[in-house]
Amino acid sequence: MKKTTLVKLNIFAAAVFALASTVQAQNSARTIVSVNKQADHLEIKTNDGHYILKPYSDKIIETSFIPAAEKFNPASHAVVLLPARVKTSFKETASSIQYIAGDISVSISKSPLQIAYAYKGKPLLSERNGYSKTADTEMLDFNLDASEALYGGGARALGMNRRGNRLPLYNKAHYGYEERSEQMNFAMPLVFSSKMYGLHFDNAAIGQLDLDSKKNNALAYETISGRKTYQVIAGDSWADIVSNYTSLTGRQPLPPRWTFGNFASRFGYHNEAEARNILDKFRAEKIPVDAIIFDLYWFGKDIKGTMGNLEFDKDSFPNPKGMIADFARQGIKTVLITEPFILTTSKKWQEAVDKNVLATDKQGKPFTYDFYFGNTGLIDIFNPPAQDWFWAIYKDLKNMGVAGWWGDLGEPEVHPSALQHKTGSADELHNIYGHQWARLIADGYKKDYPNQRPFILMRSGYSGSQRLGMIPWSGDVNRSWGDCAHNLK
Repeated sequence: MKKTTLVKLNIFAAAVFALASTVQAQNSARTIVSVNKQADHLEIKTNDGHYILKPYSDKIIETSFIPAAEKFNPASHAVVLLPARVKTSFKETASSIQYIAGDISVSISKSPLQIAYAYKGKPLLSERNGYSKTADTEMLDFNLDASEALYGGGARALGMNRRGNRLPLYNKAHYGYEERSEQMNFAMPLVFSSKMYGLHFDNAAIGQLDLDSKKNNALAYETISGRKTYQVIAGDSWADIVSNYTSLTGRQPLPPRWTFGNFASRFGYHNEAEARNILDKFRAEKIPVDAIIFDLYWFGKDIKGTMGNLEFDKDSFPNPKGMIADFARQGIKTVLITEPFILTTSKKWQEAVDKNVLATDKQGKPFTYDFYFGNTGLIDIFNPPAQDWFWAIYKDLKNMGVAGWWGDLGEPEVHPSALQHKTGSADELHNIYGHQWARLIADGYKKDYPNQRPFILMRSGYSGSQRLGMIPWSGDVNRSWGDCAHNLK
């Protein structure tokens, strides 16, 4: 080892151990059994499981803890970056382990076990108790400096610094919210710190993100199940940190040019005549319009009882293909609202049952329940036959001339815990339902319309949904100063 490398190693170690000596140590019952350095990662076996530390770049490192009774699940719904070849160094003594990957150093005190992270010699954060488990919760927690601010957590009306809040990781619409909302439709298990790091918890299951609500300088991620994996994301500036995060989870593709224009939209154009009339008014007032959005009434005359028809109502829209083509000749694109709920009263219900499109109960029967719009089933967006069925509907509408898609109620709005999907329970997959829905449309375009960019407007998603071309919207808001005010904070 070169002398310069030794100096760098010692500087990092001194910085990280300085942090470790001033914060609460980890679970004293967890002890290190063995350490194994591989070319692309570090494995640490403990008495109750093992850690895997894997660098993705000079500025991103991932840490996973796998309890002894579990097998490691390497699948991530968020991460798309392939680990790069990162220069690493390793040193072990009787009392400590030092692992440097690029500009990030990890320092591990053996007794009591303590994991701490630094970037270019600057301490970032450290695990507090590490992984712990109760009867109904699994947790990863970390030490915070008394003065650091915390940002992120997804869509919330809480201002910028969200320290002091306990945030549900459960996508849920908050209708008519104004100046404060702790729970909304697009939660993200992601935190950025004023100490210039990001912390992303790479697990889809529902839970809580506690940003020092107990005022004890602790950050905690709590979940019902799943991966105990997180990435520490460092950088030299906010732009650098955000760029590193999007390199990890994917970058937003450029939307179609027309989506930057003016849209005509209201709670429902009841028929073709009403839609044409509103566009005539735009023209008369010399107001440019690039698209018109059709809300619920395109597939039914009533708000309730018709969701899941997923086809134009023939009485209200007798020639939808001709209407859409006429609008297109005027330079106006057509966007349709769609939802993942198939009501038992809809035209598609029996077809959805026969083709095994719907999420089920534990006996394998379609899971039905009541919500605002009627008695319903839910498309199992995680089941390949259901994906094919849903995409075929989109494809038929696309070939009719529809240019964009508004995916509504995609949290899903009502998602009973007892409901089962092909790949897991409702609570295990709830937060990635909208993400998977957007993926279905994005993948469909790549396969069938590779030279076109989709417009995917949805109110619910997950870490990495940006790479699918999803454009999130705020959910239903009040037309009030209170609603406007939180956007200015």
